[in-house]
Amino acid sequence: MGCMKLRDRMRYMSRLWVAPLLLTVMTAGANAQVFEGSVNGGSSNLLNNGNLAAGYSLDDGWNLAFRITLNSWNHFGHEFGYGYNRTKLLFSGQDQGGMAIHQGFYNMLAYATPEGNRFRPFVAGGGHFSNFVPPGASAQYGQGSNKFGVNYGGGLKVRVSEKFLVRVDWRQYLTGKPFGGSQGLPVSGSLKQNVISAGVGFIL
Repeated sequence: MGCMKLRDRMRYMSRLWVAPLLLTVMTAGANAQVFEGSVNGGSSNLLNNGNLAAGYSLDDGWNLAFRITLNSWNHFGHEFGYGYNRTKLLFSGQDQGGMAIHQGFYNMLAYATPEGNRFRPFVAGGGHFSNFVPPGASAQYGQGSNKFGVNYGGGLKVRVSEKFLVRVDWRQYLTGKPFGGSQGLPVSGSLKQNVISAGVGFIL
């Protein structure tokens, strides 16, 4: 069983991105609000060894996230985007193949410093959905296990010029365990995923 081809992954990501991006750009232009676009990369760590059920678990891996932010007030903003997580499905500790976790998310941001400040620590909280795509399946064809959850965390944005910033982020995602019901695993409870990342962004 193979993984999604790179072309399929990019096509899937672009479908998730286009409509929200256009909506946010139009809203930002209409209300003269500060728009940010950013890309982050980092580690994805699953607590409790990523245990699912019946000997199955998920391994730690890496994360790539694309974010769009609309800072509507001096100390508050909205942020949503898409995250791609690469992991492995394990059975009794043995590698069963690489797999993806696709995430769409929204966060409310609360900043410690006002808009325009060079250093902007923030806390974040919101909701998300995750599409767990096991080895041999493809999200492009609607396969995988969809789960919803909540996430929270924080970070720091540092403005390095008029149009660019760097940022570091930490998020913890609480998501229902996948592959239950008709997919066969007697799952219960939730997965805890820690994502630590750093990235760059632009400001409009």
